[in-house]
Amino acid sequence: MARKSWVITGMFGVALVAALVRQNRTRARHPDPAAAVALAGAPRSDAGSNLAHARRTFRTSLARSSSDRTPLPTPPSNLFVRTDYRSAPGLVLPAFVTPDPQDGLRHAAIIWLTGGDTNSLDDFWTPGNEANDQSAHVFRDAGMVMMFPTLRGGNDNASMREYFYGEVDDVLAAAEHLARLPYVDTTRIYLGGHSTGGTLALLTAETSGRFTSVFAFGPVARIDRYGASQIPVYFGSPGDREVRLRSPILWLSDISSPTYVIEGRNAPGNASDVEELCRASGNPNLHCLLASGYDHFSVLDRVTRLIVTRLAMPDTTGLLLRPEDFPAVPVGVSP
Repeated sequence: MARKSWVITGMFGVALVAALVRQNRTRARHPDPAAAVALAGAPRSDAGSNLAHARRTFRTSLARSSSDRTPLPTPPSNLFVRTDYRSAPGLVLPAFVTPDPQDGLRHAAIIWLTGGDTNSLDDFWTPGNEANDQSAHVFRDAGMVMMFPTLRGGNDNASMREYFYGEVDDVLAAAEHLARLPYVDTTRIYLGGHSTGGTLALLTAETSGRFTSVFAFGPVARIDRYGASQIPVYFGSPGDREVRLRSPILWLSDISSPTYVIEGRNAPGNASDVEELCRASGNPNLHCLLASGYDHFSVLDRVTRLIVTRLAMPDTTGLLLRPEDFPAVPVGVSP
C-alpha cells in the first residue's frame, strides 16, 4: 500500500523539512548558508503587509501541469464519500468526507492534508502501525467529521499545480464547503497536516484565522528546502517573492488562531526546522512541541491521540496540548 508522509499543525510551533514521499521517501535538502542568510534578511513582505494582503497583490508564475495523472482512490463508502468543492472560478476539485451519521447532530470536523504529494490522494483511510500511521484515523474514530481534499493539479485533475501557493486558497475553499454540510458544527472546524501537508497547513494559518485550531506536523521553515525530486520547480533566489510568499518563517506574526507546530526530536524528521520556527516567533498563538523518543512519523499516533482526548473535554477553549499532558512521555516544549 502506498503511504504518504504527514504533518499536523498543533499548538506547538514546529518546523519539519524531511518529508518523504510515499514508500520511496526523499529527504529535503537544505540551501547553502548564504541562501539561508539572504532569506532570513529578506523583507517580510513588499509593503510590510500581512501574508493575506501580499498574496492578493501577487500572481505566481510557477503554475505547472502534473505528469502524474493518478486516478482518484475509492475509499469504503461507510468511511468516506466523495464531495466536490469549488475553489477558484471554474475550478472544481474532488474531496472525500465522512458520510452523514444521520443522528441529527452537528459534529466537530477536521480537514487533513496528507504528506508527500499533498495535492493528490491515494489510500488515505487504512491505518498504519504506531510507528507510522499517516491516516489520522483517531479523529474519525472519535466521531469527528474528516475531510481529505485533493488540491489543484492533483490526481487526474486537469488544473495546474502551484506548489504551496494557490493550494492555500483550495484549503480555505474546502473549509467553506465543509461548513455548509448540515452535520458539521461550523464553530469547530480544525485543520491538520503532516510533512508537506504540515507546511501547507502552517501557510494557511498565516493567511486566515478560519480554523478553530491548526495542527502542523513537521513543516519546513523555508520552501526552498524541498529538493527537486519532491517539488520540481525552481522558486528563484531566496529573496524572490515566489520564495518569500511560500516560506512560513516569514509570516508567523500573522497567525491569529491557536496553531500547534509538532515534531519528534529523533531522526528522521525536521526538528531543526521546528526549532528555527520557534526561535523566530513571538506570536502567542503559535505553540511548539518537540517530543523526545519520537520521529517524524511515530509522533503522529502519539500526539493525535492526545489531541482527540483534549477535544473531547467539555472545555476546549484553552490550550489543547500542554506540558502536563505528557507526564509519562519525555518531551521538550519550547518556551
